[in-house]
Amino acid sequence: MPRILPLIGLALGAGGLAAATLARAADTPLFTPLAAETGDLDAYRWEKRPVLVFAPSPEDPTFRRQIDLLERARPGLRDRDIVVLTDAAPGALGRLRTGLALEGFAVLLVGKDGGVKLRDDAPVAPERLFALIDRMPMRQREMAD
Repeated sequence: MPRILPLIGLALGAGGLAAATLARAADTPLFTPLAAETGDLDAYRWEKRPVLVFAPSPEDPTFRRQIDLLERARPGLRDRDIVVLTDAAPGALGRLRTGLALEGFAVLLVGKDGGVKLRDDAPVAPERLFALIDRMPMRQREMAD
């Protein structure tokens, strides 16, 4: 994972294009395709926890399994301010996919602070995401309010 941190920093902090191309984070649907021109996730910072799901195609069985797992966990996603952003079109040369040099399937959890909290190349159980998020200091404060 140490190799990905500089890459994600470049990709996530690349500029303000996200503000122009993405709806305000608070109004974002729970599941959203990631626009190819999106170069950063600034629109979500301090409001949402993006879960990025990259795949070689929408028909990829690993991708379909991940989306199914997350679909079944909608209440937990909403409770933790998670938004699921998907990119299953490598041919579109999405800016985030390209900046992160991703190939095949990958799942990334990005915290509200913009830092990568988890990266995996296999489907991630929602319970694993929730446990990781629930241990975060910001989430602890949210649960106390």
